[in-house]
Amino acid sequence: MAAVRRHLDALVAEPTITGTPNLGLIDQVDRFLSGLGAATRRTLDVSGTRANLLATIGPQVDGGVVLSGHTDVVPADASQWSSDPFRVDERNGRLYGRGTVDMKGFLACALALAPSFAARELARPLHLAFTFDEEVGCLGAPLLLDDLLSHGPRPAAAIVGEPTSLAMVHAHKGCFEFTTTVTGVAGHGSAPDAAVNAVEAGARYVVALRDLADQLRAEVPSDSPFDPPHSTINVGAVRGGTARNVVADRCLIDWELRTVRPGEVDHVLSRVGAIEADLAAQLRAADPSAGLDTHTVGAVEGLAPEPGSAAVTLTRELLGDDLGDGTRLQVAAFSTEAGLFQAAGIPAVVCGPGSIDTAHRVDEYVEVAQLEACLTLLERLGAHLTA
Repeated sequence: MAAVRRHLDALVAEPTITGTPNLGLIDQVDRFLSGLGAATRRTLDVSGTRANLLATIGPQVDGGVVLSGHTDVVPADASQWSSDPFRVDERNGRLYGRGTVDMKGFLACALALAPSFAARELARPLHLAFTFDEEVGCLGAPLLLDDLLSHGPRPAAAIVGEPTSLAMVHAHKGCFEFTTTVTGVAGHGSAPDAAVNAVEAGARYVVALRDLADQLRAEVPSDSPFDPPHSTINVGAVRGGTARNVVADRCLIDWELRTVRPGEVDHVLSRVGAIEADLAAQLRAADPSAGLDTHTVGAVEGLAPEPGSAAVTLTRELLGDDLGDGTRLQVAAFSTEAGLFQAAGIPAVVCGPGSIDTAHRVDEYVEVAQLEACLTLLERLGAHLTA
């Protein structure tokens, strides 16, 4: 555990808030893994300030395994925490800090065992994938996967180490994130009819999304394994206007759709399109310069069940009987990058230390016992890749 703690301390100390640079963390990890002889490649966003890192230990042949985790974390208000969120604090068998469970604890375990993997005569490679901006729509992983599929070698399976309490999640919902911009016409609050109020139009749009969400609640697939069992829509943020006596000329609405069936997104978005067309027509009738536009921020298809896949079979073997109920197949309502691996033709599961219930919270933590169990799982992976 001492090596896990060293790596976790270093990872958490890098405040890699989603949307901010993560090159300090990537440089740190790249130096460490390159020093072990790993072959590393980076893929960057358009700004050049955020990067994915793919490190390969072992032979450059097909059939290896990917351990994948995102480097970004959600924001943390230090004034609300019991300790510094960017310094690991151990209390009562728990390691507190932003990202300890989501998901730097898993990455720290992988890094702690990297020297052991590097010292083995692996028959198949181990790939370590570190991605950026997962929390806002899995923006980094598609770049890494495109590069991996272009240059190889092609892995046989992927384990995405999101916190599942080391249960094996073999299916999860799809997640699609959007920002809708309503454009109105500014005016004085004393003469609202001479302007077009974008906030009021945005409110009508939110209500329409709520009505559509109610319809989806009634359209539950008979075989849905999820909780809740239906697809969901959530409006997370609405921003618009400048003052109570000014007619707002702009309103931004951040919302998401989580689907229970592959391909369902197209059906739901066609219904959203009808809502938008009707509202846009109303806005243009009031003023030709008014309108509405929706931008897709992130799109991740769900992880479809593949009970006999290479990833499921491997993870059953790695979990073993001594890790409790982890061998049972489970599903999740939250979304991960595993769906992207599956869409790229790489079978994937989600399995990592700690509980999702402590992620994104004030005083986020991961249990030491969960990290120790994760080490056991990854040690077995070393034996599997050597055989």
